Amino acid sequence: MKTFKVITILICLVVVGVGFIEIKKHKPTPLIFIVPKGWPKPIYNFKNNPLTVEGFELGKKLFYDERLSKDSTISCASCHQQFSAFATFDHNFSHGYNNTFTTRNAPALQNLAWQKELMWDGGINHLDVQPITPIVAENEMAETLENVIYKLKKDTSYKRMFKNAFGSNEITTERMTKALSQFMVMLVSSNSKYDKVKRGEDTFNLPEKLGYEIFKQKCASCHTEPFFTDLSYRNTGMPLDATINDIGRMRITNNKNDSLKFKVPSLRNVDLTFPYGHDGRFFTLSNVFEHYKSNMQPIHNTDILLKNKLYLSNFQIGQLTAFLFSLTDSSFTKNPLFAAPAYTKPIILHQH
Repeated sequence: MKTFKVITILICLVVVGVGFIEIKKHKPTPLIFIVPKGWPKPIYNFKNNPLTVEGFELGKKLFYDERLSKDSTISCASCHQQFSAFATFDHNFSHGYNNTFTTRNAPALQNLAWQKELMWDGGINHLDVQPITPIVAENEMAETLENVIYKLKKDTSYKRMFKNAFGSNEITTERMTKALSQFMVMLVSSNSKYDKVKRGEDTFNLPEKLGYEIFKQKCASCHTEPFFTDLSYRNTGMPLDATINDIGRMRITNNKNDSLKFKVPSLRNVDLTFPYGHDGRFFTLSNVFEHYKSNMQPIHNTDILLKNKLYLSNFQIGQLTAFLFSLTDSSFTKNPLFAAPAYTKPIILHQH
């Protein structure tokens, strides 16, 4: 009898032990977010969404999954392509569900951990809820959150990944968007030639050096280093496009002084993120320079720095262009860790 009790106790201990092993097995692996040297502290609250390898992998799979759209043809990556710094390459508007088009140029997804507001007009105030807008928009992914969750629940691989990332296989909208955030906050672009020069690892050639000096005189007030945007909203003298009738920040604030104000875009990877402007009206950098030099149409709330337009000689434009090309970060746009997922090896992330 005593022997039976001892065996029973041992079996219980083994079962409990296996349980502990299973729990340990599914405990997410912490992922460290490294702030580049000289950069400010991120504003994203990592305490509310701790980064893990498993959460990152789940977010990456979701980012590239076309099933998040109504007809399973459009993913987040359809409009945010890695080789274009996660912007839409070559198109002013992105293709949406049922041959529709978006009404704004898809911005590059980079250095999002430092942004408290998203979209051209700042209409989304937290990265964790940002994906909801394109998922449910009729001219984008045109799906419902209920259907997205239903499709994810039918996939056994997702059940496993949600369990690995969050401790249980429960699939919810909150967990989905937090996983997407874990992927997106890691999209840090900080290793361009400019960054290497700043770290003392490289030097500018003469046109880049001259262009950098011109940039600091002419452009840095709005395109502030190290992000090359101050994340403010400004009217830059771009007349209203009557076709899409986009009034910008005013749509969010209802303040007439915010009419035609849009977020200052980052110039990082600018050589790869054309066309430019909230509606992609500028196909080349030359078009942008020509706008500021000659084609602006200032109104009452046009930014005070641009009231008299922005004079740039052809020489200055040439040197500025050389400097702007030094902001291209190929280690970011070609990093296999951000590419479509292949779950064969555990990931190891490192950022400068």
